[in-house]
Amino acid sequence: MNATLTRTWSAILFDLDGTITDSAPAITASLTRTFTVLGRPVPSAADLIAYVGPPMLDAFQEYAAMTPDEAVEAIAVYRAEYHGAAALDTAVYPGVAGLLERIHAAGIPLALATSKPELSAIAILTHFDLAKYFTATVGASADDTRSHKADIVAEALARLAATGVDTSGAVMVGDRSYDAIGAQANGIPAILVEWGYGSPAEAEAATAVVHSTDQLGKLLLG
Repeated sequence: MNATLTRTWSAILFDLDGTITDSAPAITASLTRTFTVLGRPVPSAADLIAYVGPPMLDAFQEYAAMTPDEAVEAIAVYRAEYHGAAALDTAVYPGVAGLLERIHAAGIPLALATSKPELSAIAILTHFDLAKYFTATVGASADDTRSHKADIVAEALARLAATGVDTSGAVMVGDRSYDAIGAQANGIPAILVEWGYGSPAEAEAATAVVHSTDQLGKLLLG
């Protein structure tokens, strides 16, 4: 952790929730409605934050002790609650849009790698006029066969490579240990941001940790 990263990156992958956007209010509100619809006790606000970041299929099983079949049912309810207007009830973290613009202007290809459903991720980037900066946008597949971060990062790298991008010097930027572990599984370093939803312990999995967009910009652009 906190290794010195002094290099020119050939590609940069960004997580979405907790890294580019503060989406916790919309996600936790949708989760609250989901548990209510399912007739289950609603977790506390603090406990609901744990659901922001990991694949939702895993989160329901780990944090709500659901069976795989129950988790699939919960995801269907959650997505019905979250998709549409609720998904756009979020905000871009200060300084992030400007940083993405600077990276794009520097000619470094960008990819989004998120556990959020891909169509929702595209809609959010488009809503905030950020889609224009990304060469590839990868999220969870509709059938959840691609939902783990390692698989999502792998797909993002593959889509970049398919457009001719050199991915040998890629780096992942996220806020949770899932982002760092997914990056490690694909042989690339990970920078975790402190403004997201990760705990201090999760930073141990990262190559470096930053506390501001200015600090992140220095690591990414020099």
